[in-house]
Amino acid sequence: MSEMVARNIPDRLTSRAQRVLKSWETLLLAIAILVFITNSFASPYFLNAWNLSDATFNFTEKAMIAFAMAMLIISGEIDLSVAAIIALASTAMGFVMELGFGTPVLVLTGLTVGIICGAFNGVLVTRLGLPSIVVTIGTMSLFRGISYIVLGDKAYTGYPTDFAFFGQGYVWWVFSFELVLFAVLAIIYAVLLHKTNFGRTVYAIGNNPVGAQFSGVRTARVKFVLFLLTGLMSGVAAVCLTSRLGSTRPSIAFGWELEIVTMVVLGGVNILGGAGTIPGVVLAAIIMGMVTFGFGLLNVPGIVMSIFIGLLLIGAIALPRVFAMVKRGRG
Repeated sequence: MSEMVARNIPDRLTSRAQRVLKSWETLLLAIAILVFITNSFASPYFLNAWNLSDATFNFTEKAMIAFAMAMLIISGEIDLSVAAIIALASTAMGFVMELGFGTPVLVLTGLTVGIICGAFNGVLVTRLGLPSIVVTIGTMSLFRGISYIVLGDKAYTGYPTDFAFFGQGYVWWVFSFELVLFAVLAIIYAVLLHKTNFGRTVYAIGNNPVGAQFSGVRTARVKFVLFLLTGLMSGVAAVCLTSRLGSTRPSIAFGWELEIVTMVVLGGVNILGGAGTIPGVVLAAIIMGMVTFGFGLLNVPGIVMSIFIGLLLIGAIALPRVFAMVKRGRG
């Protein structure tokens, strides 16, 4: 009996190692290493520690939202209004700043507006039963439209000096506040999704919402919480982005929803729900950030980056299906 156990342990370890090697996250890690090596050869400025630190600003704010978005998509829903929530939250912070309030009130305003917008989306989807993609396309126009009404062609500037820390400050050496916040949030969301009953409930809803509901899971409540988290993360990103730019315009974060969804899908989250991991999203965020920074060092036009993001989104959705079709054909 003991000999049988001894023989089975290496087999289990081998099978686990094979699963890891064949996982989507391992592929993303290999791509990240390849992009890093390519950038180091393409530009002599890439390997500078401060340049690498600056490269993190290309993805940290978007990744904060992507963590919550990943859980929302795993549950079978989506929020396309996240960039517009940033615009509205930033506009609200600028308005409050004009009234003479300081940094604590500005931060609280940004987070509160994000939560309110997330709650608004959540009520429309979970209480009225409206499709999330339709609802958030509508609120995307609504939230940004309010910003345009308030600001027009103007901009809010003159934010307090201490407010700049959230988007421009460094905790230690080349490690910015945003990078540290990104790492902390990655750990929190990884634990929430992969190590808690709430996370298991999210997977259950995404795989079979009817079955989950008949099992006693309060699907509407869980999805409402996920919309709240997405709104909150949009508020956090609004604080960091507004602080980094030092100004607010209604066009702030324009087009970010595409990049955030691409980040999530590239990270291995099934766009139809039910599957995905936070480590995958972290790796996807790093890859997109390094590619963007590499293009910037090479003076590649922004339109090329937009084309790349579009192709990346299509490829991330299509490739798994192509591989599955090929596998079935061989079988």
